[in-house]
Amino acid sequence: MASQDNEVPPPHEHLNLPLDRDWDYVSTFAPYPLPEENGPLRLQYLVTNRKTPFVEMYITSFVSACSAEVVGYPFDVCKTRMQIQGELASKPGAGQEARYRGLLATAHGIIREEGVHKLYGGISAMILRHTFFSGIKMLIYDNIREKVIVAGKDGRPRLTFLGSSISGIAAGAGANIVTVPSDLIKIQMQMEGKRRLMGEPPRIHNVFQALTSIYQTGGIVGLWKGTVPSTWCAALVTLGDVSFYDLSKRSLMRVLDQPDSRGIQFLSAIIAGFAGAGLSTPADVIKSRIMNQPTDAWGRGLHYKGALDCLSKLLKQEGLMAMYKGFIPYWLRVSPWSMVFWMTFEQIRRHRGVEGY
Repeated sequence: MASQDNEVPPPHEHLNLPLDRDWDYVSTFAPYPLPEENGPLRLQYLVTNRKTPFVEMYITSFVSACSAEVVGYPFDVCKTRMQIQGELASKPGAGQEARYRGLLATAHGIIREEGVHKLYGGISAMILRHTFFSGIKMLIYDNIREKVIVAGKDGRPRLTFLGSSISGIAAGAGANIVTVPSDLIKIQMQMEGKRRLMGEPPRIHNVFQALTSIYQTGGIVGLWKGTVPSTWCAALVTLGDVSFYDLSKRSLMRVLDQPDSRGIQFLSAIIAGFAGAGLSTPADVIKSRIMNQPTDAWGRGLHYKGALDCLSKLLKQEGLMAMYKGFIPYWLRVSPWSMVFWMTFEQIRRHRGVEGY
C-alpha cells in the first residue's frame, strides 16, 4: 500500500503494468479506471474519492474536533466577548474600555477578573455540540461529495469548486439546524462570568440546567433562537474549513506534483482556516448578538427582532467595521482549530491504513 508521504513504491510492485512507459506515482486506492492513453500517467494523488463508512467518519470527526478545541476554545471565548462589547458598552455604567478592548486585553481581563478557567467557560456545551455537529457535518459533506465528483477529460475523478462548495454549505447548514441549542448555550455560558461581574443575576449553571431554563422561558422556539444567522455562519465556516481544505489539498498536490503528505495537509489547513474566518465573521457577530440577548416571557428578543434587525442596528450604531469585530481572535481560533482538526483527522485515517481525505 502506498504511504501518504512522498515515499511511494514503484507501481509495478502493485500493478501489472508495462515497465517501458514513463510512469509516475500511482495510487493503489484509485477507485476509477486509469486512462489508457500512451502518454505518461500523472500522479494519482492518494486522496480518497469514495464515501467513508458511517461509524469511521463519525468517530474520527468527533475525536478530531474535541482535540482541536483544546487549542482553539480560549480564542472563541475572547471572540464572543469582543463581539458583544459594543452592546455591553451601551448599558448604563459601562466604561469606554468595554468598547475598545482588544484580544490581549480581553484575555487578560478574563483571567484577572474571573480566573483562567473562564477561558474554557462553556466548553461542555461545545463538546455536546461536537457530539452531533462534527459527525453530521462530515457525513453530509462526504455523501454529497461522492455524488458530485465527476470524471475529468483525462478520465480521472475531479472535484469542482461548485460541487465542493455546494457540499460544504449543505453540510454546515444541515448539521447546524440540528445543533442550534448547544451553540446557544455555549454563547450564554461564555458570557456568564461577565454578566455576574456587571451585577446581573446568573442565567447559566450547567448545560442541562441551561436547556431546562431556556425551554421554560421560550419553549422549543427559544431553544432555536438565532437559527438563521447561526445556520448561515455554520454554512460559511464549513465552506471555508471543509470545502477549501479539500480543494486546496487537491490543487496543491497537482501544482506541486506531490502526493498527499503532512506538509500538504498543513498548508491546506492554513488556507482553510483563513477562508473560514473571512467568510463567516459577519454572520458570527450577528449570531452572537442574537443568541446572547435576553428574551421576554414569550421568548422574543429584547434587543433585536431578528438577523436583519440586528444587522441594521449594528451598522447604524457601531459602523461597518463592527461586522468584523473580533476577527483576529476568530481567525486565531479558526486557523489553529482547523490545523489541529485536519492533522488529527488525517493521522487517524493514516493510522488505520486508509488513504488521505
